[in-house]
Amino acid sequence: MSEFWHERHLKKVSKRQQDHRDPFQRDRARILHSAAFRRLQSKTQVMGSGQSDFYRTRLTHSLEAAQIGSGITAQLRCKFPELCQKLFPATDSLVEAICLAHDIGHPPFGHGGEVALHYMMREHGGFEGNGQTFRIVARLEPFSESHGMNLSRRTLLGLLKYPQTLDQLSNPTHTKSITNFRQLKASEWHPPKGLYLDDKDIIDWVLEPLSASDKALFQSINSQKNNHHKTRFKSLDCSMMELADDIAYGIHDLEDAIVTGVVNQHDFNAHVIEKLLVLDDAWLSKYCESLTSKLFSEEHYLQKDAIGGLVNYLITAVELTDLNDDNRTKNGKLASDVTFEEPLLQYNATLPKVTMQALKIFKDFVYNFVIKQTNIQRLEYRGRQIVMELFEALSSDPLRLLPSNSARRWQHAIDHNENAYRVIADYIAGMTDDYATRLYQTLFTPNTSTNYHLS
Repeated sequence: MSEFWHERHLKKVSKRQQDHRDPFQRDRARILHSAAFRRLQSKTQVMGSGQSDFYRTRLTHSLEAAQIGSGITAQLRCKFPELCQKLFPATDSLVEAICLAHDIGHPPFGHGGEVALHYMMREHGGFEGNGQTFRIVARLEPFSESHGMNLSRRTLLGLLKYPQTLDQLSNPTHTKSITNFRQLKASEWHPPKGLYLDDKDIIDWVLEPLSASDKALFQSINSQKNNHHKTRFKSLDCSMMELADDIAYGIHDLEDAIVTGVVNQHDFNAHVIEKLLVLDDAWLSKYCESLTSKLFSEEHYLQKDAIGGLVNYLITAVELTDLNDDNRTKNGKLASDVTFEEPLLQYNATLPKVTMQALKIFKDFVYNFVIKQTNIQRLEYRGRQIVMELFEALSSDPLRLLPSNSARRWQHAIDHNENAYRVIADYIAGMTDDYATRLYQTLFTPNTSTNYHLS
């Protein structure tokens, strides 16, 4: 693997005596010790943060994703030993680092906060959680003065889940803004999935080792008629992280919903079991015979056994797909334009079709019967209002209302003709659910205590 992928944007870094870690072990440590990672303990995953000590937060979700990512790596090493020896570093630290960091850009109140910030930033470059993750690790987190955590280039490549800027992906369906925040419909203001034009210099640095053709193909998009456009490709490491994220969401978040009584056996049988039985998978059909009784049992060890079996089923099915060969016809001619030169783009971790369908059934169930539940949607709506009103208040007089560090960044952006509103989005996106709520009460609720640090 090219040494280019081990490089860091900031060349001069502190040298530690007798430090024998590889670059990705260092990256993992920087992520684990960052303030942005710690804040995930008070950010909504599916259930609202703070509603119960039991619910998974974005922190526990990220830890579980990292463990699953390590399991995926072990499977691929076993199935493709020679290829993985060339593609993977010696330790699992790379995939663990990417999984640990993949959600740190998500704002308070889950996707409600994301929609709110995207709406408030609609004329200033937009907002998107994955783009904010990249911005935090590469620019904002104060490990270095202006290069964020100063992670290795390959780790940053793995975090490029959608490697194109929002301006290239946006397909707006509105011509004017709303007149009242309370009338904003989330379905009309979901952001495209991508990166910020404000960070194009860092994106270009990450993609610098690629050939011109690889870069163009990697950043190519599928145009959508009525929706935002979508990027087509992810790197190998990113594809592993995405699978780990999906498994953690579809299976472990389901466990939360069952244990807390949010979903019931009847709905699970009708919308999961019956659909799984239609799939052409003998093991899954056999497993479904006792799956419901175990998951809804009062014996928690049976629930854990059922969840563990599902996770193992998904992890052990993961394969390595050669995107170049996957698009060839029987006579050897290319069936599409996929011809990557860079191995990190040529290969992706994938699930077989039937296994992917099974995972989608679980994810759809969590979405339709948990996330779309009225009580959770109301909490998301409330969070959206808080974020929009905070943005409006802070932008009315930034130098007076922003904490000193953010105020300096605002003034610097103004002085250098940069996007100053991105500073406000950065500040709000970094808040936990609890912090955003307390700041809202301080600004808008009379007689609210202010005994907490605002910077």
